[in-house]
Amino acid sequence: MSPLLLMLIGLAIFGLGYAFYSKYLSRRIYKLDESFVTPAHELKDGVDYVPTNKFILWGHHFTSVAGAAPIVGPAIAVIWGWVPAFLWVTLGTVFFAGMHDFGALWASARNKGRSIGALSARYIGKRGANLFLIVIFLLLLMVIAAFAVVIKNLLISTPTSVIPTWGAIVVALLVGVAVYRLRWPLLPVTVVGVTALYALIVLGDNVPVVLPESFLGMSPATFWIVALFVYGAIASLLPVWVLLQPRDYINGVQLFVGLALLYSAVLVGTLFAANKPIMAAPAINMAVPDGTPSMVPLLFVTIACGAISGFHGMVSSGTSSKQLDKETDARFVGYFGAVGEGLLSLGTILAVVGGFRTIAEWEEVYSAFGAGGVDAFVRGGGMLMQNGIGLPASLSATVLATMAVLFAATTMDTGMRLLRFVVQEIGDSLKVRITKFPATIIVVVVGIGLTFSQGLGGDGGLRIWPLFGTTNQLMASLTLSIIAVMLIRKRRNPWPALIPLVIVFVMSFWAAIDQLASFADASNPDWLLFVLDVIIIISSVWVAVEAIIAMRRAATSPPESEHEDSQLEAVREDV
Repeated sequence: MSPLLLMLIGLAIFGLGYAFYSKYLSRRIYKLDESFVTPAHELKDGVDYVPTNKFILWGHHFTSVAGAAPIVGPAIAVIWGWVPAFLWVTLGTVFFAGMHDFGALWASARNKGRSIGALSARYIGKRGANLFLIVIFLLLLMVIAAFAVVIKNLLISTPTSVIPTWGAIVVALLVGVAVYRLRWPLLPVTVVGVTALYALIVLGDNVPVVLPESFLGMSPATFWIVALFVYGAIASLLPVWVLLQPRDYINGVQLFVGLALLYSAVLVGTLFAANKPIMAAPAINMAVPDGTPSMVPLLFVTIACGAISGFHGMVSSGTSSKQLDKETDARFVGYFGAVGEGLLSLGTILAVVGGFRTIAEWEEVYSAFGAGGVDAFVRGGGMLMQNGIGLPASLSATVLATMAVLFAATTMDTGMRLLRFVVQEIGDSLKVRITKFPATIIVVVVGIGLTFSQGLGGDGGLRIWPLFGTTNQLMASLTLSIIAVMLIRKRRNPWPALIPLVIVFVMSFWAAIDQLASFADASNPDWLLFVLDVIIIISSVWVAVEAIIAMRRAATSPPESEHEDSQLEAVREDV
């Protein structure tokens, strides 16, 4: 099979999913109501609750959930072959991620923009809610610490990405002022903003920034980590319209420009180039390197973002639901946001299996499990773009590296905002009021402490990353359980949530048990990860049992009226 045919099949699956399945969910399952007063209007405060144009909100949502994970996961998982990775990305996006992201956004909007953690107390039970918060806290901590390391490494390994990475912040601030203060039309602002961003990419390609061995008394690695956490703290405290929304929107548009370049390289290269792209990598790899774990269940947790991800539910319920202008916008923002990430994952697969000319070149990169990742994406995608559309290799690498850095950065600052919310919720559960400034300080101290826990090189951020895949997918299954309970209470068809819930929970729990054994390996034990894995497993099982009880209780209780929304019930609870 050629990369072009694989690309066309993938695009067709995504298109059909959005055109038909998301419409079914919108009309028959979630029954979106344009007249429903969303939290963005009811609780409007100009900081977190801000009614937002659906295209700008989609940009924020999409870039916040995308990050580096839909690149890293597929770029590693193709070690088992491109067919399993392709099937999980495409079918997972349509039937799992779309339903999950869309559903979390709807569920939160129907409950005054409350987070998934708060919804767990309401729909599953207060006994499991605190354990649910533990899972959320650990997952967000993994995200912000690990993505800080990913960004730091890319800024050092690809110095041409430094100027566009930090220049994008200035562009985003100007876009926010133009749209929200000057009230300029969105289209011309978008064109100018994206043009400025790509001009920065060209400038960065010609003016690489390499820090000296000691900069302000710090190594380059230490400096970039500190700078990223300072930026993330400031960004998480600013009103969403100032930086978060415009930055994510512009990044979303530039990602689609980048993907268009990548997909065009496949199309033009196949039709016109002398060196046509080929699928050098195996469809199913039967000769995996020694030490590679079994494809089942590891495939389903290695590719999380890009198929289904619990982090998405936290973004949907943590920031996106507070900015939803109309409930009917949830289909575009939530489901199409998942499709956007699927497109990024599909582009990654094309880059890492179609960007190498021979199986020997591919095997050189994929010499061990965990190899590949962002570097394979940049290398393979750069080859595709150079051969297909004639973009110079250096500029191609800069475009792709900048894309990866910008999305990791948007996920990091959104993650810090969400973790601040979680710290405040934990304080509420302990009857301790924590305002946003102390909560942000706690987030920064814990995050930067973990990142530097193994030295000033900052690689400690990857210390607990091996737990990310299983924790993230267990989180997704728990979010689906909340959606299922809501649907059962409303006497709507719960199976679109229950089927992915069962599959994801079984695979991720299986993977967590497998990891537990590896962490306790007598030859090389890792007791920190062992203890954290035990906590995650116990918390997840507890919440799962509570969810089953809640579903049975919902099935036997009087049905909610179609005209009685959860928002009113939440008000009663507050009273």
